Amino acid sequence: MSKDKVTTYAGKNIDVKWDSRLCIHIGECGYADGDLFVGGRDPWCQPDQEPDDNVKEIVERCPSGALTYDDKVSGENEQAADCNTVQVVYNGPLYIKGELHIDNAPDDMPGIRYRAALCRCGQSDNKPFCDNSHLNAGFEDFGAVGVKGDGLDQQGGRLTIKSVVNGPLLLSGNFAIVASSGRIAWEGKQAALCRCGHSKNKPFCDGSHKAAGFEAE
Repeated sequence: MSKDKVTTYAGKNIDVKWDSRLCIHIGECGYADGDLFVGGRDPWCQPDQEPDDNVKEIVERCPSGALTYDDKVSGENEQAADCNTVQVVYNGPLYIKGELHIDNAPDDMPGIRYRAALCRCGQSDNKPFCDNSHLNAGFEDFGAVGVKGDGLDQQGGRLTIKSVVNGPLLLSGNFAIVASSGRIAWEGKQAALCRCGHSKNKPFCDGSHKAAGFEAE
C-alpha cells in the first residue's frame, strides 16, 4: 500500500493503519477515552498505550473503514458484524456495516470489507465513498424511513453493493436500514438506494437521477 495513502502505526502486538482516502474525520478515534489516539502527539496513534482489546474496539468504531488493525500475536483480526446494517445519517452519508462486498472497490482498502461510508448527496469526488462534500453542498435529508421492507431470510451473510452507472446503489443480501433516529426501520434483501441526492423518497431511489443528469461510474 502506498505510504502517502496509508499510514501504519506500529505496536508490539498490534499495528493500526489509517487510510487517508477514506477518512471523513468523524472523530470516533480522537474522542475515545484512553491514550490510543492523542491529538498533537507524534505519532498521534500509539497502539502500545492501550490494552489490545481496547485498540480493536476503538478502531472498529470508525464508520468509514479508514482505520484497521493487524493483530500480530493472535492473528484474530476484525470479523463482520452479525447483522448487515445501513444507517441513514442525518444530512449525511450511508454508514454500512457487515460482510461487505463493494463492487470494483480497491483491494488495498481492507476496512471497507466491514465498514464503509457511502455518498448519498451526489457530490463526492471519491464516489462511491463519502468525502464530506455534503457539508458544502447543503445536502438535506433528516434520515427518516417510512417503509418496513419484506423481512430477512437470515441474519448477516454477504451484502453486495453495486454502483449503477449514472444511477443508484444496488444492495443485495440480508440487511436492515436504520433511520437516523436509531430505529431499525426496514428489513429486506434488495434495495436501490439514492446516491444522486435528488430522490423524493430517500434513502430509496425514485429515478430522479435521470432528470437531474447525475453522472457517476
